[in-house]
Amino acid sequence: MMEERIEMTRRTVFMEGVHDGVPIALGYFVVAFTLGILAKTAGLSAWQGFVTSAVNIASAGEYAGFTVIAAQAPYLEIAVLTLVANARYFLMAAALTQRFSPETPLVHRLAVSFGVTDEIFGITVARGGAVSPYYNYGAMAISVPAWSAGTSAGILAGGILPAAAVSALSVALYGMFVWVILPPAKKSRPIAGMVILSFVLSLAATYAPVTGQLSGGTRTILLTLLIAGVGAALFPVHEQQEENDA
Repeated sequence: MMEERIEMTRRTVFMEGVHDGVPIALGYFVVAFTLGILAKTAGLSAWQGFVTSAVNIASAGEYAGFTVIAAQAPYLEIAVLTLVANARYFLMAAALTQRFSPETPLVHRLAVSFGVTDEIFGITVARGGAVSPYYNYGAMAISVPAWSAGTSAGILAGGILPAAAVSALSVALYGMFVWVILPPAKKSRPIAGMVILSFVLSLAATYAPVTGQLSGGTRTILLTLLIAGVGAALFPVHEQQEENDA
């Protein structure tokens, strides 16, 4: 009887995750579709794009990866750039692990950390209380396939649509990143300043004598580490402030 009750609770929590993950899945499909257009220009097949999205699940990381793949960058540069672009998920996973019950097995902690994204992290934290891995599994079960399928659909569309349409759809990626940076920039002047500084330094580094000789991926890695480090040193976010912003 006790085992049946536990199984029923797990199933209920899983379905709650699926329910809350539906709007995330719809948004993921649209965003991933535009990434698929970029992946097509980088030479990836629909299957390769599907697998890449399934194991990455990150718009910024995949955008950076597809960009340097298109530029025929070496494997090490692709790996490091993707790692830097996705580094924030280390912090999110670390925050979630503090919300698990002490009895939660390591395998569940690792499985949940694999599917940590901005949106899944947000709905998990919003639930309050202890984190149930089955809630995350439900959200992942609906959103990750939608993300991967969206990438494949974009790649397939990139091979069918005329060049002018593909070029127009590629502009949607810039709109996606504007949508990502505007909300936090409007709330925080330091973040807005860091965003503007990143634009200026990126342009300057492109034409500077030394950094201009580096590949675009290497410049992105160096500027990300530099600007993020300076921002963290000058404008640290304290724990109480993080709770108020959540």
